Amino acid sequence: MRKIKIGVFGTNIRGVDLVKSFMLLNCEIVAACEKNSDRIKYGKDSLGDIPFYSDFDEFLNSGIDAVILANYFHEHASYAIKCFEKGIHVFSECISNGTMAEGVQLAQAFKNTNSIYFLAENYPQMIFNREMQKVCKSGTLGKILYAEGEYNHPGNPQDTKFKKDYNYFEKHWRNFLPRTYYITHSLGPIMCATGATPQVVTAFAAYAPTEGDVATASYSGDKAAIITTQNDDGSIFRITGCAAFGGHHNAYRICGTEGQVENLRGMDNKIMLRYNDWTKPEGKDEINLYDAQWNDKDEDLIEKTGHGGADFITARMFIECINENRQPEHPFNLKSAIAMSSVAILANRSMLEGGKPYQIPDFDNPEDVKLYENDTLSPFYSSDGREPSIPCCSHPDFKPTEEQVELFKKLVVEIDE
Repeated sequence: MRKIKIGVFGTNIRGVDLVKSFMLLNCEIVAACEKNSDRIKYGKDSLGDIPFYSDFDEFLNSGIDAVILANYFHEHASYAIKCFEKGIHVFSECISNGTMAEGVQLAQAFKNTNSIYFLAENYPQMIFNREMQKVCKSGTLGKILYAEGEYNHPGNPQDTKFKKDYNYFEKHWRNFLPRTYYITHSLGPIMCATGATPQVVTAFAAYAPTEGDVATASYSGDKAAIITTQNDDGSIFRITGCAAFGGHHNAYRICGTEGQVENLRGMDNKIMLRYNDWTKPEGKDEINLYDAQWNDKDEDLIEKTGHGGADFITARMFIECINENRQPEHPFNLKSAIAMSSVAILANRSMLEGGKPYQIPDFDNPEDVKLYENDTLSPFYSSDGREPSIPCCSHPDFKPTEEQVELFKKLVVEIDE
């Protein structure tokens, strides 16, 4: 079987880390696309002697079979569409579209391509989430009624190194990121385990802006968005997007009519599986506390990659789709990706409107297409300089203090964006 030729768009830390998994899968890394001089140097130091392009169209003509989209979080849709036009496969991290109109454009462009689209959401492949999927598939939980997903990632406000690596100029997308948008790490794992897709979303925010002499240019004073969805199977999800409260943790819980399973906060690999005395299956106790196991043929390779090995498994799934010429399953396919992005975008609107419920569209439906095909509202600065057109914070007038911005410029900002 021939080696699949991979190109990476964005040689930041994350882009290079993703490439490492594809190298372990015996793919050929043949090209990169990047415009930031520091990241070009980092990419060349990490990836070796491969061509680097500053123009994406030239990059696509370099003989690649598939592209890793590791550019700015909210700017994947237009590049994915260019890949579709050339029949190039897409591995996109980690929302598919930054606006509702882009969701429409992606769905329409995908109908005319032979490309495979894979949402590179890796958290479902973490060891504890894989175990929870197995439990759900066993059927012993009964009908799934409710699930929780918390991606809680507080950051030290004094950590300027992190900001230099990930948040390195004043109009960077992270400075305008609503708490609802970075959603796939909380939503993806429970969609994967349950098979459910959100149909209605509502959200509220917890406002607690960073105060004092801190280098920040963030226009979001919220620490968390608490999001609820009603799903196509009648179940309910509660998710956080990217929260920043208390101690760092990734926590998930899935509850059915017969039992429930969760990973324990602060002890990610520890699983608690619970039943009632009258619902426990044969061979199980009412309370089962145990460590999740990989039970995977590639365990040695898994443990060499990031996010607890989830990066490798996600990349492997993508390569399997290419080799078998099939689209990925829910929730990694494009339809699921657009649904997740719609939850992120419309939850922000719900948050701004006091918890107003929003229907999640289906862009196979002409009425939903008509409703959103011109909806370009975005909380981010665009690459062509357009200013944000919707607030990113539950308090729309919030902004960092002049002193905080001056410290950010002094301690963090890079000239080369």
